[in-house]
Amino acid sequence: MLEDKLLIWKLKRGNKDGLRLLYEKYKDELRTIAGSMLHGTQATEDVLHDVFVAFAENARHLQIRTSLKNYLITCVVNRVRDEFRRRQSQTIELDRAGPVSVDSNYPERQLEADEESRILTDALAAIPFEQREVIVLHLKGEFKFREIAKMQQTSLSTVHGRYRYGLKKLNAILDGELEK
Repeated sequence: MLEDKLLIWKLKRGNKDGLRLLYEKYKDELRTIAGSMLHGTQATEDVLHDVFVAFAENARHLQIRTSLKNYLITCVVNRVRDEFRRRQSQTIELDRAGPVSVDSNYPERQLEADEESRILTDALAAIPFEQREVIVLHLKGEFKFREIAKMQQTSLSTVHGRYRYGLKKLNAILDGELEK
């Protein structure tokens, strides 16, 4: 937290190294969240790029009231929502994401992990966006349901319902009971 404040302080004073260090610190987690929600590697990279460009452009005027991590995740989620709306309005199919790689010295384990990751990514893409968003923010972003409700501008019970029904649909898809 203190490190983040120092980096923001540097960034506000025009130090580009601060932005690079922030990017290096948070890029993997933000990429995972965006990728899980968008189901497309190029769109994920575009979202990350847009978030950090906007962050750099507005750095001098930033007033972050939460942790920097939560602020950046919120920015990514908002950008993903914009991308999702854009895709819906153009009626374009979601991109197929490549498997997420896992560091491993054992090729058979790597293949299994890649296949499991692909199956989970495909299953996530098959559930409604609002449910996917809640699941990803809670499990990957480590947001509390109350924070997600505030972010989605909805009630806590709605968020709980989206989470519960989303997990139920994911389980059904993964068990082969529902088609993707």
